[in-house]
Amino acid sequence: MIKKPVYKRVVLKLSGEALQGAHRHGIDQKTLFSIATQIKEIKQLGIEVALVLGGGNIFRGQENVEAKGLDMDRSVADYMGMLATVINGMALQDALEKIGVATRIMTAIEIRQVAESYIRRRAMRHLEKGRVVIFVAGTGNPYFTTDTTAALRAKEINAQVVLKATKVDGVYAADPFKVKGAKRFSELKYIDVVRKGLRVIDSTAVTLCMENKLPIIIFDMTKEGNIHKVIMGEKIGTIIQ
Repeated sequence: MIKKPVYKRVVLKLSGEALQGAHRHGIDQKTLFSIATQIKEIKQLGIEVALVLGGGNIFRGQENVEAKGLDMDRSVADYMGMLATVINGMALQDALEKIGVATRIMTAIEIRQVAESYIRRRAMRHLEKGRVVIFVAGTGNPYFTTDTTAALRAKEINAQVVLKATKVDGVYAADPFKVKGAKRFSELKYIDVVRKGLRVIDSTAVTLCMENKLPIIIFDMTKEGNIHKVIMGEKIGTIIQ
C-alpha cells in the first residue's frame, strides 16, 4: 500500500539562519539549493506549499540593535528586518525556479518591482495553480515576528499545519546546545508552551494557533529529507496542538 501525505496545504516557516548554513551570516548557496530541492520533492507529491521567511541571517531587527548597542527606534529596526526577508525571498525564489519550481513572492510592504503585494485571494489562487508562494516582509507591521506571520498567513490561506524548521530536532525544556541532557518534548499543548516560557516559537504565534486549532510542528531542518517525513506524518520533531 502506497503511503499518502497527511497534509494538502502547508505553511513552512524558515528562519533566516536556515539559509546561512555553516556561515555566521549571509546566504549559503549549497544550503539554499538543498532547501529548494526538498521543497520540490514535496511539491511533486501534490502538496500546496507556502513559505514564510525570516531575515536573521542579514538583520534581526531589535535583537541586532540591542546586541550592538545601536541607538535606533524599534520600528526602524523591525522594518529593516522585514526588508531582509525580501532579500532571502528573492534568493530562494531564484533557487526554486532554477530547478523548475514555479513561485510567486508576496510582500506585506509594497515593492512592485520585485514582488506582488499580498492579497489573500491571489495567494490562494497561486497555490491552487501549483505555485510555491513565498511570503516576505512579515505582517508589514513592527513588533510582530515572522513566527506570528506564519500563523497568521496559515490561517488566512486555510493551511492545515504550520511547519517550523529549526536547527534542533524539536522543543526542549532548555537550550540543548547549552544544557546537556535537556528534556525533549515529542508533544506539547499550546498553553504549556506559553506557561513554560519555551521560546522556540513566539507566544503570539502560539496563541493565534491555539485560538484557531492550527497545529504546529517544530523539526530539524538540517537533515535532508525531514520535510518529506513531516509531510508523510512521520513522528519527528515536536507537535504543538
